[in-house]
Formats: sequence, C-alpha cells, structure tokens
Amino acid sequence: MGETVPMTLALVLALTVALGAALQRVSGMGLGMTVAPVMSVLLGPVAGVTLSNVAAVVGAVLLAVVMRADIDWRRFRALAPLLVVGSVIGAYVVRVVSPDVLNLVLGGCVLLAIGAALGLQRFLVVRGRAAVLATGTIAGFMNTTAGVAGPAMTAYGVASRWGHRSLAATLQPIFLTANLASILTKAVMGATPEPGVLPWWSWLLACAAVPVGIAVAAPLTRVVPLGVARALAISIASAGAALALVRGLVGLIG
Repeated sequence: MGETVPMTLALVLALTVALGAALQRVSGMGLGMTVAPVMSVLLGPVAGVTLSNVAAVVGAVLLAVVMRADIDWRRFRALAPLLVVGSVIGAYVVRVVSPDVLNLVLGGCVLLAIGAALGLQRFLVVRGRAAVLATGTIAGFMNTTAGVAGPAMTAYGVASRWGHRSLAATLQPIFLTANLASILTKAVMGATPEPGVLPWWSWLLACAAVPVGIAVAAPLTRVVPLGVARALAISIASAGAALALVRGLVGLIG
C-alpha cells in the first residue's frame, strides 16, 4: 500500500502535468486548468493548487522564451501589478471564506463573462482601464484561490478582440507573474500545504513533466490553425470555469 499509492500518484501527476503543458503549448493555456482540479482531488485544494502554481511557473518560463516574439509587453505591464493585487486579496480570502463559495461565485462569473463576450463580440469591443483593472485583479485572485488565471484572461481577450497569437504569447509572462505572486503571498500568509502532505519528489516530477508535454506538442503548433487554437483556448477556459462552479456547488450541497 505504501508503495502503490505513491506510484499511482506519480503516474497521474506526470500525465496530468504533461497533458496540461501540451495544451498550453498549442492554445496558450491549459496547464493550471488541468493540474489544479486533478491534484486538488488527490491532495486537497491547498496542496493541489500550490503544486499547480509551481508547475505553471516552469511552463510559463519555457513558453515565454519560445513565444517571445509575439508577446505584447505593453499590455503585460498594464496587467502585472493588478495580478499581484488580486493574489494578495486571494491569499487572505482563502483563509476566511469557504473555498466552495469562492469556486461557485468565480466560476459562475467567468462563465457569464465568456458567454457575454462571445455573444456580443460583433457589437461590442471592451477597452479602457476599467476592463484591465477588473481582468488583472480577478485573474490574480482566481489563480491564488483555484489555480486558474486563464478563464478571466480569455474573457478579456475575446471582449477586447485581442489577436489570439499575441494573447497566447502574452499569457505566458502573465501566468509567470500570477503564479509567483500566488506562491509568495500564500507563503507569507501561511496558506501553504502542511509539511508532509506533498512527497518531496512530487515537486521535481511536476517540473520535469512540463518540458516533456511542451516538446510533444511542439509539432502541432505548425499545423493547428489559429482559429482552432483560439476555439481550444476558449473551450479550456470555459471548462475550467464550469469545473470551479460545479466544485463549489458540490461542496456546498455535500
């Protein structure tokens, strides 16, 4: 039993992280939205989201280098400070508010935002500081509480008609900033996993599986059309928001 459980966990962890990294290479996102829910079920929400944060840092660094030519640094600079603000708020709220309530509210709001953005994109273009303020803060908040910044960023990308190639590339330094902020703020506020919850090798395995997934998916980026990549990103974001909503409902009912 003592050997079977770690081996099973190792296999699930490696496959989940590699799959998430592959999705992120093709669509610009997917690592956090794949790893956080699965690991939260296996290890608990605090440990699962923190492990997802660490893997996401590695993925964001590697993909930021690969996709650097398309990064919109002006938009990144506008969003980065707000990601930190959202992370600080999220780290505090995690300690005082039920995670189920957070998942329910945030998941529902992001689904509504994505749906509204898709439905109104022909008639409405979101611009201005207010949209950036809301997006950056919500993305940082969600990344700290649930391990997913992508849904909020996708809703903003659709509503502002941000070209997918640039959006996917700019998401990488955004994810790097959001996940580093999440890790640091949770460490400062004492919202990190209890000692012994995560086996020491899980951190190394998660980091090692990221480049494997990226390498496997690299050939696909040359054949997958931008429209398909954008649709995949929106689908992943919607699934992540829906999963957060369902987890919140199940937690409150159960």
